[in-house]
Amino acid sequence: MDLRENRRAVIVGLFLAIGLIVFILGVFTLGGQSKSFSKSVHISAVFDDVAGLKKGNNVWFSGVKVGTISDIHFTGPSQVDVKMSVDENSRQYIHDNAQVHIGSDGLIGNKIIVIDGGSPQAPIIREGDILQSAKIVSTDDIIKVVQQNNENLLAITSDFKLLSHKILQGKGTVGTLLADSMMGVQLKQSMHNLQIATQSAAVMANNLNKFSNKLSTKGGFADKLFTDTVTFNKIQGAVAQLKAAADNANILTQNLNKASNKLNSTDNVLGILLNDKASAAKVQTSINNLQQGTVKLNDDLEAAQHNFLLKHFFKERAKAKADSLKNAGKQ
Repeated sequence: MDLRENRRAVIVGLFLAIGLIVFILGVFTLGGQSKSFSKSVHISAVFDDVAGLKKGNNVWFSGVKVGTISDIHFTGPSQVDVKMSVDENSRQYIHDNAQVHIGSDGLIGNKIIVIDGGSPQAPIIREGDILQSAKIVSTDDIIKVVQQNNENLLAITSDFKLLSHKILQGKGTVGTLLADSMMGVQLKQSMHNLQIATQSAAVMANNLNKFSNKLSTKGGFADKLFTDTVTFNKIQGAVAQLKAAADNANILTQNLNKASNKLNSTDNVLGILLNDKASAAKVQTSINNLQQGTVKLNDDLEAAQHNFLLKHFFKERAKAKADSLKNAGKQ
């Protein structure tokens, strides 16, 4: 009996020793995961909504667990202060201008604190620092946005259904275009005309380009006109002469105008002759009388030459004239 009881006591002792060893290893393992036995720095952040965050949840930085949440409590209306314990070895990588936000450990996992950003120029975090928190998008907000998008999609679908129904009925421009084959032919012809007009515009642009290139050709008229001062001065002189000629023509036109006005008036002889028929008739009568008087005078002179009293005078006169002509022929 004594040997059996001793054996039982040894077995119980072994089980107790193994259990104690397992317990100690578990404590150290859990303590290592929660950083319970490592030196840490305590920081905090204030949130309007922690979305189910709990004490003991993890703190992550750049995808690495760097600490745990040590406490959560209210600090004011709708404000929650979340205190975090960050491993001292990770503190050198986290700067005091970093932001924190609430994330999830996986798709539907526990809520965690995620530390983002921070510039290397800023100081590293110290004991008691309060980091800036970023507003999180809650599930309710996501559901509201999805619901609103569904409503907008339903409205768009309804409008498109109504629009397609009107198009099938031939209403509107698109419906008429689909239902009226003649309109489709006209539209096709319009597009063809537009294409022709576009090609014509391209040809005209090409011709204008060629024309501008000719104008800028060295030694051409346009080049001389714009660059040769001698040619420009000649052209300017020709323009001045043309202007003077135009001025003279204008003066001549004015003088002719004045002469025409005088001829149309009755304050001068020519005007009277041209415009006053009675005066013109009188002048014509006077001219006729003068012509008749001249004829009679010639007849009288012819008769006087044959008069015996004056016949000797005219013979002497004719003889003297003949001698004068003879002497002039000898010289």
